[in-house]
Amino acid sequence: MTGIARTENATAADNYMNAVAEVATLAGNVARRYYGKSPEVRLKQDGSPVSAADYDAERSAREWIEKNFPSDGIIGEELPPTRESAKRRWVIDPIDGTFTFLQTVPLWGTLVAVMEGESVIAGAAYYPALAETVVAAPGKGAWWNGSRTVVSEVSDLSSARLVTTDARFKRDPTRRDRWLRLQDGAQTMRTWGDCYGYLLVATGRADVMVDDVMSVWDAAALLPVITEAGGAFTDWKGRTTAFGGDAIATNSLLAGAVRAILVAPTAGDSSSAGS
Repeated sequence: MTGIARTENATAADNYMNAVAEVATLAGNVARRYYGKSPEVRLKQDGSPVSAADYDAERSAREWIEKNFPSDGIIGEELPPTRESAKRRWVIDPIDGTFTFLQTVPLWGTLVAVMEGESVIAGAAYYPALAETVVAAPGKGAWWNGSRTVVSEVSDLSSARLVTTDARFKRDPTRRDRWLRLQDGAQTMRTWGDCYGYLLVATGRADVMVDDVMSVWDAAALLPVITEAGGAFTDWKGRTTAFGGDAIATNSLLAGAVRAILVAPTAGDSSSAGS
């Protein structure tokens, strides 16, 4: 799925799946030109790095969208929003894992999604340094390098493979304690997750991916990738949303057990949330 399929038999979902994959590939290849070449870097207000590669990649995505869908809104990580109140909005993360990118670790990616309201109608993640692409839309499945992909069938937490971006969970000690409970009960845990951790879950190479800080441009493309691969994608309150500010992705068989540990009970409810 690369070019936009504008045929009589193509549905809107097909067209948007092809479109997000094309934009992600375009922007990711712009970023790849800087990979390993020490691009100019500065720190944002939150202390995270941003590079010339991030800006150029996002600009290329915006130019494509402006040309092909000029009435749609655009929300990107690095540049101001455009037509933010439009019915349909594109969400761009030009380099998810900029720190990883700058360390020349290949587990970074470019994320692009199309949304109507808070519903994601298509999402794609492209990993330029690894030549991997995954794209999904509700009801259309998740497709990894052109083939259908599904989550694992691991059902026992003691056999689960956990992934995260940063296991310290510095923002909230309570969350860190919950994560440690989950980690202690699992088979293995690895870091350097970023967007690649979600691909690992969607392709059955990992079973759980967790982040305690996620913006909509981090989450929007990945939500349909996980759910259409047969998994569960929620925030730390157990809601299926790209706007939760954090994320838990699992296969379906571990969804309840993982969220029983990580998701805090709501007020007046003594039970932990499932998926």
